[in-house]
Amino acid sequence: MAGNRYLGLACVLLLAFAVSADAQTEAATAAVKASPALVGELSKQMGATPEQSAGAAGALFGVAKSRLKDDEFSQIAGAVPGMDSLLKAAPAASSGGLAAIGGISPLGGSAGGLATAAQAFSKLGLKPEMVSKAIPVLTSFVTKSGGANVGNLLAGALK
Repeated sequence: MAGNRYLGLACVLLLAFAVSADAQTEAATAAVKASPALVGELSKQMGATPEQSAGAAGALFGVAKSRLKDDEFSQIAGAVPGMDSLLKAAPAASSGGLAAIGGISPLGGSAGGLATAAQAFSKLGLKPEMVSKAIPVLTSFVTKSGGANVGNLLAGALK
């Protein structure tokens, strides 16, 4: 009897992961369409697919959002078409053990930001070292579209 319960739980979890992966793919596709210039440049510089690049951009913008005040991040969001789609394209952050169940990261806030981005890059099939290639592409794009002050906000948040 207990074996059937575990089998049932395993099926439910597998289904949840499959639905999550489908939603992730749909979000990445929407982000590619919403911000083609940024995603295209990031793909070129990183040697990644557009979907991987959209997720990578979303992960890094998510780090910036967590480190900036709302009014500061809104300036960056205003310089990036499809920001909401990019944020949704980022893989969900997680960590191992009880922290994942409780939704609490052991590397919270600023300390874990770039580590979280590196984890997201891994989930996207990208090497974590690619974070350092992606940041200048994002800051350059934001500087060109939103001005030097906005680009500097993003660069500061991603240090």
